[in-house]
Amino acid sequence: MMKMQKILVKLMVLVGVIGLSHGAIQRPDYDDTPNPQFLNPSWMASIPNDQLLSEVTMPGTHNTMAVYGGVYAECQTWSLASQLRAGVRFLDIRVRHVKGNLTIHHGVSYQRAHFGHVLEGVADFLREYPSETVLMRLKEEFSETGNIYGAVVDYIHRYADWDLLWHSRLVPTMAEARGKLIILQEFSGGDLGMCYDSLDIADDWRVPTLLNVADKWKSVYNHLEAAPTGNMAQIFLTYSSGAGVLVYPRAIAKRINAQLYNYLKAKTDLNQRLGIICMDFPSAPIIQMIIGFKLRESRKRSQAFNPVPRKASLKRVISSLTERLIKH
Repeated sequence: MMKMQKILVKLMVLVGVIGLSHGAIQRPDYDDTPNPQFLNPSWMASIPNDQLLSEVTMPGTHNTMAVYGGVYAECQTWSLASQLRAGVRFLDIRVRHVKGNLTIHHGVSYQRAHFGHVLEGVADFLREYPSETVLMRLKEEFSETGNIYGAVVDYIHRYADWDLLWHSRLVPTMAEARGKLIILQEFSGGDLGMCYDSLDIADDWRVPTLLNVADKWKSVYNHLEAAPTGNMAQIFLTYSSGAGVLVYPRAIAKRINAQLYNYLKAKTDLNQRLGIICMDFPSAPIIQMIIGFKLRESRKRSQAFNPVPRKASLKRVISSLTERLIKH
């Protein structure tokens, strides 16, 4: 059994290195070509300043920088700059920590970049489009130091600006978020931004075989259906991405993205919050569909302060309210 596992691991690494032959596809729901069909660089400009970021529906990418390593590692084909200009506002960044250096990885696959490249790319984008904001999940990957805080702070000072960050665990309004990078912190240490675990998250990424795609879609569907009536003071995050030993990200994305596209297209009421929808190989049309969901004033005011939190702990909600009272 152990010998068979070792053979499978070697086979996966080999496939990851040489890749599998495939032609690039650009569909309305799925795109693994080098460039988006069209761009949406400043779509957040039309969002009211007093709207909480948790009330905004936005597109995101899973393993944002994973563009190398063969079919088992690749989750995107667009560069970071292209993703941001296409309208992506949630980034999923994984860093390997070695002696203070933070390189970008997807598992074993090095992505030919370091955290400084990501910070520079985000800073450049926000300087060009100050009406926008970028959320970034940040976690350690392919190293187990459990101590990346100091290195992250060092990189921020070297490659960006301390004032670029949103320095609070509270959900900002759009006025507060514009021009800011909001780190969703998934590591220990001092507060650099919001806590990733404070979000309401559906991330059932394990899809062992293509026979399990239906279960994956059910998870996505259920969370998207819950988002419009969920706690409006809490950010909802739904991952449509998935992978397994016998199925790679492209195969899942080709199937789930199609179902997601049809689901969004069938909705006639765009006056609702769906939260962050995080995808592998998104297309420009599906990104445009996602950002088309915008709360009108009446809906926002009636649901902004839902007294019944879903997965957020009562302690965290009380702490957030207390901090707001002290601040004001």
